[in-house]
Amino acid sequence: MLSRKQKHLLLKFFSMFSVVRGYNILVMVFAQYLTSIYILAHDKPLREVVLDLNLFMLVLASASTIAAGYIINNFYDSEKDLINRPNKSMLDRLVSQNTKLSFYFVLNFLAVVMASYVSFNTVIFFSLYIFGIWFYSHKLKRLPFIGNLTSAVLTITPFFVIFIYYRNFETVIFFHAMFLFLIISMRELTKDLENIKGDLAQGYRTIPVVYGENVSKIMLSVLAIFTLIPTLLLITYFDIGYMNYFFYLSTFLLVVVFLMLWKSKTKTHYLILHNILKFIIVAGVFCIVLINVNVVLNRI
Repeated sequence: MLSRKQKHLLLKFFSMFSVVRGYNILVMVFAQYLTSIYILAHDKPLREVVLDLNLFMLVLASASTIAAGYIINNFYDSEKDLINRPNKSMLDRLVSQNTKLSFYFVLNFLAVVMASYVSFNTVIFFSLYIFGIWFYSHKLKRLPFIGNLTSAVLTITPFFVIFIYYRNFETVIFFHAMFLFLIISMRELTKDLENIKGDLAQGYRTIPVVYGENVSKIMLSVLAIFTLIPTLLLITYFDIGYMNYFFYLSTFLLVVVFLMLWKSKTKTHYLILHNILKFIIVAGVFCIVLINVNVVLNRI
């Protein structure tokens, strides 16, 4: 049996894990490695990619920066989250704001230290990334359009640093990035619809608050249609192996989202749409292994 003190420490651990959204960070780590192995460095020996210390430092720096980003975002959104996510908010509040801020500065410092192992340019990149996350949480996320665009850009930035590291400029990578960017943009706008009550109460000028739900639904529908463009191009013109089945599934799910969207009226409805889009993103990460599996296995 755990003592009372041990139970309290365990609760604080789960609270901090909730704040930094550890599950999202784990998915991001897998995504960066799978993207490196199967897409960006597909022409390199598998062992060379997996054991690349520079790549390892870039992934760790990304994970630290993202964790710090979740902390500062949680710090600024604490009041709003009491309305939108009361249960999660109560768990997050088991750790004091001062402790969260201490972790925030430590994680950012570690990110810069790990980036310094790779190069000075990498230090500048992550310093700008850290500033960008803070400025988004402090100011930009309260603005319509700019907040959504910035959030989507910041989400795909960890992939961009790997892209720059390998200097792989193949066209197929551009369409993968376009698909991911559009899906993330849809998810961000759906989150705004889901959280409209708290955003309105706290003075956040999101798209649903400023322009209404119908305009937001029209924008989501347009984004869904645009997402079909890179999807069809990837299936038709590029050799992506069995990953084309993932894009078939994504197309089906986007149709489901489109149909459900115009019948959605409550927070629960928008939460379902949010989870479908999140599933597409997470499934896409693990389906990367389906790209030309036989070719990759020959690189071991």
